Amino acid sequence: MAEDATDESGSGRRIEWLAEQLETHSDLYYNKAQSVISDAEFDALRDELQSLSPDHPQLGRVGSDPPPGSVKVEHLFRMMSLDKATTDEEVAHFVSQTTASGRRFVCQPKLDGSALSLEYRRGRLVRAATRGNGRRGEDVTANARRMMNVPENLPWGGDCHVRGEVVMPLRMFEEKYSEVAPNPRNLAAGALRQKYLDAGKGRPEDLIFLAYGVDFPRGDDRHPDSPEPPDLKLDSEVISWVSEMGIDAAGNSVVSGADDSSTTEAILSIIREWFQSRDSTDWEIDGVVIKLDRLDKRDLLGVTAHHPRWALAWKFPPEEAVTVLMEVFWQTGRTGNVTPVSRVAPVVISGVTVENTTLHNRGEVERLGIMVGDKVQVVRRGDVIPKITHVLGPAVESDLEGRSHADGTVFSETLPARSSILVPEECPRCSTKLIEDGAFIRCTNIDCPSRLERAILYWCRKLGMDGIGEKLAEQLSSSGLVSSLADLYRLEDREEELISLDRMAEKSASNVIDELNSSRSMTLSTFISALGLPRIGPEIASLVCSEVTTLEQLIEMTEDRETSVQRLVSIDRVGETVATLLLDGISDRRDAILDLYGQVEIVEAEQTPSEGTLSGSTFCITGSLSRPRKEISLSIKSEGGKVVSSVSGNLDFLVAGESAGSKLEKANRLGVRVISELELDEMLGGAILEDLPQERQSTLGEF
Repeated sequence: MAEDATDESGSGRRIEWLAEQLETHSDLYYNKAQSVISDAEFDALRDELQSLSPDHPQLGRVGSDPPPGSVKVEHLFRMMSLDKATTDEEVAHFVSQTTASGRRFVCQPKLDGSALSLEYRRGRLVRAATRGNGRRGEDVTANARRMMNVPENLPWGGDCHVRGEVVMPLRMFEEKYSEVAPNPRNLAAGALRQKYLDAGKGRPEDLIFLAYGVDFPRGDDRHPDSPEPPDLKLDSEVISWVSEMGIDAAGNSVVSGADDSSTTEAILSIIREWFQSRDSTDWEIDGVVIKLDRLDKRDLLGVTAHHPRWALAWKFPPEEAVTVLMEVFWQTGRTGNVTPVSRVAPVVISGVTVENTTLHNRGEVERLGIMVGDKVQVVRRGDVIPKITHVLGPAVESDLEGRSHADGTVFSETLPARSSILVPEECPRCSTKLIEDGAFIRCTNIDCPSRLERAILYWCRKLGMDGIGEKLAEQLSSSGLVSSLADLYRLEDREEELISLDRMAEKSASNVIDELNSSRSMTLSTFISALGLPRIGPEIASLVCSEVTTLEQLIEMTEDRETSVQRLVSIDRVGETVATLLLDGISDRRDAILDLYGQVEIVEAEQTPSEGTLSGSTFCITGSLSRPRKEISLSIKSEGGKVVSSVSGNLDFLVAGESAGSKLEKANRLGVRVISELELDEMLGGAILEDLPQERQSTLGEF
């Protein structure tokens, strides 16, 4: 026993020494750009520590990413705020006072997302950090690596800090997250900082990074093996260089003028163009950033304690207004979520008369502390549903004066008594007792009329049918003509009853039936995604159907839940939460889905031939690699291989990089062949990452 204790004590001292050595040399290498020992010697120290203490925290500090938010990062280059402008005069003043004898400016869209700094050492991504307070942010490297358009390596093997904005594409937000987050900006920030992928804040894979600048470390801050920074004299050259590095840029326009007046007008013209096109962009934009193009002139101008003197942020006129909350009612959506809808006194925002807004969910009502009879601020951005953002206190009668409805009639209601918003305990449509689900309340009755109406709308929109709108969906449900999605395809046998509905004539009814009949043929993935199951959009449905090829198979999987979940999570990018939601949705609606299935024709999807050198082989990818996993996965798939996300006895190859962790251990235990990235490259004939499907997000460009 004494000998064992001695051994244990010696082992502990060795572990402590190894951890100290790794910390010292990591600091020298990454932070001070000094190499005292070789890479091989460093790796030997790390390997020994891993063998003695596999879970030691030091192993997670260098070579693998710490959990997002668990480590604070000191920014080598401050991430400063920008001075703001909202008037033409302020832009003119900026031009006259900050040109430093230069009248060439770069205008970029001001993206409404979450600021991020990507740090590359010798061309390799080593850290990603949020803005924080500008001097100190949070390490979110693990989530940044999961973003599709963040490269692991740059073609230039030097040191640089790429600055940009993380955004959630609006189409992605509307399709997958509109019911779980109030707006794309909050979702982007939450997804970037979440510590666990099943935290319900959105998937990092759905985010886009758009760069707007680069800083290059100098002197002792630059690694000794890093080449000199490129000789870039203009910010517009920086943006071009970023694009050459394979990083999507935020887009920019270069403007200039012969004097201050013409330069100002050129800038204002660009601002007007972006303002007019903001509703057609793929992500939210709330202004334009104006920067002096000459980099040497920037050094002359310098910075204040708050902002650089060479840049200005033009803020678009707020698409907001003040009104009064008149009433709150609750509605049940297709997934069963019961959400509050507020009726407000008519108010014009961006040329549109708004009388109804969203309060998102019960949690938002509680957060705002809002009451009926309050004066509120309402925001409307593009096609996004107007929402209440702030409570301005109790309203008075005069707050209702001078208001008109959209048709021009005078608004004549009196101020309601100030009262609390009552959260329902029962579904407002079917009286089913509601259950709590985080910030949401949910109706569990799958036969709820409101859920049916929303499901009808969702199905029709996904299949491209315009003839069935909200009013008709409500009539079809309330009249009893349609009690399930399958009943839509039985309407041709009840055409006379359809014609009898309000505002429905013979021609209209005929058009509806023609649309329905033309939609009968679809792929299985379209069928599944159009059902409107929670979190099951076209992308997930397509991934599932690559593994499960018939509806019968999917229904059978609901009977052996544990095994089926494991089968589904083996599909690349399908997690346990999504797998469970899919199986629950199919199980709960089994009879209705089978009935609908009998009314339509499922056709095989057109498949691109995937025969190649890896046909019949299954791969799993783990650890830190030289390229993003997505790109390596595409390389494998382009040669006929299959990529899964978990290790099992059926796996042929585990592609393991640095810090492979538990998947490597399991593969060794199961006798799965483990290969390196280099070995995979050899299996592909040196063709890795060549001629891959184009899946990167294009840049904004000049729109």
